[in-house]
Formats: sequence, C-alpha cells, structure tokens
Amino acid sequence: MPLNQRNGRSRASRVTELTTLLLLLSLVIILVFELPPEVFSPSSKSFILAIGVIGAWRYSWWFTLATRAMWYNRRVFPALRQRADIAESRYRPDALYVLCTSFRIDPEVTFSVYDALVRDAADYGVPTTIFAAISDRSDVDVIDHVMAENGWPTNIEISYMFQKGDGKRSAMAEVLRAISRRMPSHRSLMISMDGDIQIEPGTLARSLSFFFVKDDLGALTTNNHAYVHGGDVTKEWYDLRYAQRHLVMSSMSVSERLLVLTGRYSAFRAELATQPGFIDLVENDHIEHWRFGNFKFLSGDDKSTWFWLLKHGWKMLYIPDVHVAGFEELPDRKRFFKSSIDLMRRWYGNMLRTSGRAIALGPKTMGFFTWWSLVDQRLSMWTTLIGPTVAIMLTLFVRPSFIFAYLLWILFTRTVTATVLALQHGRFSLLWVPLLYYNQVGGALLKTYVSFRFNRQSWSRQGISAGEPSSPKAARRQRRMGHVMHGLYATALVLCLAIVVHVLAPPDRMAVTILEKQSEILEGRDTKHSDDGYWLALSLSDAPQGGSVQLPAGTLRVGKRFTEQLVKIDKVRARTFIGHDGELPTIMRLSPSLAGQVQDSRGRTLSETGHLVCQDANPCRLEIASGTITLSDIDVRRAAAQRG
Repeated sequence: MPLNQRNGRSRASRVTELTTLLLLLSLVIILVFELPPEVFSPSSKSFILAIGVIGAWRYSWWFTLATRAMWYNRRVFPALRQRADIAESRYRPDALYVLCTSFRIDPEVTFSVYDALVRDAADYGVPTTIFAAISDRSDVDVIDHVMAENGWPTNIEISYMFQKGDGKRSAMAEVLRAISRRMPSHRSLMISMDGDIQIEPGTLARSLSFFFVKDDLGALTTNNHAYVHGGDVTKEWYDLRYAQRHLVMSSMSVSERLLVLTGRYSAFRAELATQPGFIDLVENDHIEHWRFGNFKFLSGDDKSTWFWLLKHGWKMLYIPDVHVAGFEELPDRKRFFKSSIDLMRRWYGNMLRTSGRAIALGPKTMGFFTWWSLVDQRLSMWTTLIGPTVAIMLTLFVRPSFIFAYLLWILFTRTVTATVLALQHGRFSLLWVPLLYYNQVGGALLKTYVSFRFNRQSWSRQGISAGEPSSPKAARRQRRMGHVMHGLYATALVLCLAIVVHVLAPPDRMAVTILEKQSEILEGRDTKHSDDGYWLALSLSDAPQGGSVQLPAGTLRVGKRFTEQLVKIDKVRARTFIGHDGELPTIMRLSPSLAGQVQDSRGRTLSETGHLVCQDANPCRLEIASGTITLSDIDVRRAAAQRG
C-alpha cells in the first residue's frame, strides 16, 4: 500500500492544537493584564517607530504578495487552467524524459515514488524515458519490481545511472547529456524530480499541458505538501513552509517569473535543458567573489536552472492545483532546532549565492516586481531584525514594560499572517503562530550569518562539504574576516537603531561643553571665574519639548552669559534642571544679578539667604524673561561679586 494511504497528510494532533491554544490564550491574558497604560502614551514614540513604521513597510509588502497570490489563484490561473485542459485534449509531447535523483532513500519510499510515476506515465501514454540516478544496487531491484508490478508498460523505458557521491549535479549533467543525444524536439519535455517525491494520478497530464498554451514558457513547478516522519512541531513546520511557498509562488506567477524552480518537481522544455550552457551551469555552477575567490556550488541545482532561464528571458509558471508529495524527515528527529537550522542554512546559502547575480541582470530582463522581490530578499534579512532589536533595547534601557507590548504585537501580527496563509493553503494550525516568528527572526539571523560565509557548503544527507580553501590557514583567515565583517555590520545596525530610538544620543553642544568642564576639573585647571551659563542656556533649547535637563555632579557657575544666550535662543523647550542625586551633588553658584530671580518653595530669594537647597519635593524657581525654570535636587548658592 502506498505510504500516503497509510499515513495520510501530516499535521499536528488535536491534543497538540488544544494545548497550543490554551498556552496562547494564557499568554494573551497575562500580557493584557500586566501591560502598563503608559506604554501607549504619546511619549512612547520610540516604540511606535519600531512596531509602526518598520512594521507598516514590511507588512504592506507582504500583503501585496498576498493580494497578488489571491488574484492569481482566483482570476488568472482559472483562465489558464481552462486553456490548458483544452490543449491537453489536443496535444501531447512527442517524448517525455524524467530525471529522478535519489541517494540512500528507504526502499519503501523508492517503491512508492516510482510506482506512482510509472502508473501516471503509463496512463499518459507518451513515450517516456525515466533516468534513475541512484546510489545503490538495491534501488535497481526495487524499480524493476515496480515495473513488473505494472506489467512493464510498453511506452516506458528505464535507464539507470549510478551517482559518484559528490552531490547530484554531476549525475544530473550526465543524464542531460544522455537526453541531448536523443535529439529532443521543441515538443519534447523533461521533468526533474527528487527520488523522495510522489506524484498524484494525473500530474503529468494536468501540468505538462501548459507548455502547449504558452510557447514562451520555459519551465513550471507545482504545489507541494509533505508526509513527515517526526513530531507535531516538525509536521507543522514543514506544512507552514509549503503554505508560505504557495503564497509567494502564486504571487510571482502573476509576472510569469518565479524566484526558484524547486528541485522537488519541475518540468522544462527538453530542448532548453539540453543546451550546452544549461548543462554546464548545472554541473559547474560557480561564483567569483572578491573575498572567497572562485568556488563551485555543491547544492542548489534548482537555483542554477532557474537562473539560466531567467537570464535568457524564458517565462516560468506555478501550477497551484497540481500537488506532489514529499517524504520529509529532519536530519536528527530528536533535535528540531539544530536540524531545522541546518536545513535553513543550506537553503539560504543557495539563495544568497545566486540572488546577487540575478539582481545584476536588472529589472528589464525579468520585470520590476520580480527584480524588486530579489532585492527585498536581501533587505528583509536586516529589516526583520529591527523590531526585536529595538524592543530589547527599549526594554533594557527605557522601560521594561515595552516587552509586554512587543509580545502582544507579535501574537497579533503572526495570527493575522497565519490566518491569511490558511485561507490560501486550505488549513490552519495554531502552531503556525510561534513558528512564523521562529522562521522570520531565526531565518533572518541565519541569513545575515550566511551572507558573510556563503562559500561554506554542506549536504547532511550525503555527508559532504565544499567551498572553503584546502589550506587550513587560508580557511581560518576567511572565517576570521567573516566574523569581523559580520560584527561590524551588526554593530552598525544596533548603533543606528540606538540613536534613532534615543537609547543613545550623539554628542550635542551641551554634551561637548560638559565634557570640557569635567576635563578642566580632572586636570585641576582654574575654573573659579568660568561661566557655565552658555551651555546651560543651550541645553534648554536642545532638550525635547516639555522635557528636563539632567545636570552633572560638581560646581556650575552661572553668570551673565546665561541671560545673554537666552535672549538669542528662539525657543526654550525644557523647563526643568535636575541635579545629580549621587554622592557628589550638583552645586549651582549664581551671580548676584541672578540671585534675586531665584526663590524656594517658601518664597525666600537667594539674595536674602545666600544658600537654597532645592529638593525634588520642594523645588526652587528661577524666573527668566520667557517663563519659569524649575530647579530640583540642586544646591544653589550665591556667588561672591567679582572685583575688577
């Protein structure tokens, strides 16, 4: 019995879904009741910037993708499907070639995969050659058994090719050369698929007919779902990825271009797939990098085939109503995070190695939307990190309650996102809410990491790696440079965000003057006759509207320069001076001309007493032409009159 009939489509159990629901509801209740009201006060501009401006930009782009996907699935594709069904009844390819690569796959899976393929090819009725790129002699026995079970269909030929164990690129190139020797025509088609992908009945007829509708169609790919061997979280992680894939693929198909031709199942015009340049790119795809030199790609053959078609102007299409099923399993089923990170590192590495040269082709080659989508892949790995970075900074340095508002924002936005995905994918899981955040933030961290080390490649299933220099010394030098550059970029991002949200402020005139004053004190220079009034007046102008000015410890001498500078200032923004409340107090010595303008809470002036203690509970008032300045936590003294 085929595996899909035994296992059914993989999804989390009801118990897991109910547990997740209770946990999420509990978290929401705690956050709502613990959320302080001041989080949403007008002074929380930094937080609003973090979750508002950046969030609006990122989610407006995502909803653009979702809107395009809905348009494609409801308006564009139904018309294409109608034309393809008409073409399927009239036209068939004159030859079909299937390239199926597998490496140490369980015999039970191999049997199900080839049994479904042989049955569908026999029903399709077109002369079909299946090139089985295998790694073990036992695979031959399994495939021969499949052919015998199906009565050795007369329109199907099996050709075996053993892989070298250096990745599947060399095996694919050998198969493509074998197909080219058969001189395929413009009506010949080729399918490239993995050996753990099971097609549904009617897949060939319902997908290949689109080539007879559009003469400029170079390749297409189909919808996917998974049969997962693993826990509930693993099952929903894979299904969430396929839901996201469905949305992005549908959106991109409006422009008749895709961002990848997945190696799980894609169909090509055979005359294109057998071009010498196409074969060479599949076998020897490489990149010349200023830091890594020239290195070959280990995996990512689907990115190579996609780039060749994109470069030569061929259109691509996504077929959402044809599904193929993958037998998925994490490299280590007991370690979800490690295994998922390893897989994402390989996927993102393939993306980053190829997207740069695709962007360099420019929007004229592929259309602006496709080109900008490639650019956005590069931008999003940094912009995604802005929200959590700002939330952490504001929580640590401004107000701890910001973390509650940020968590509510995460729950709200990811629930909306998961709902939109579910409307297009056909099912919903509460596990998608935390998994979306894991994919986005964890994926962004991985992308930034890989972007400085994308020469390092590995393939867990085949146990091979490549990309680094053979010299250990050169490899260590490359790694150190990657660490340094990554650290510089990350530091620059954090520094810019700290300045933008006012966690860290650049030095202004007031700060520079304070530093000069402290330097004079530390160096023991004579400050007896200095006048700090100039920078104190500037501080009232530079501070936020309605804010306060925090003064340093030590003695500040305020004389006529204070009133002179206040006359020149257009607007006094701050109305409060706050002294240093540590062991070293702030002492403000006012000139006799200003002493009469200061009075304490009991109405006594500095001229009368010569000394006022201005506390937080009983502040003093300094009357100036533009209003009142409050003095808090400051020891105010009258300075002696200077003798000429």
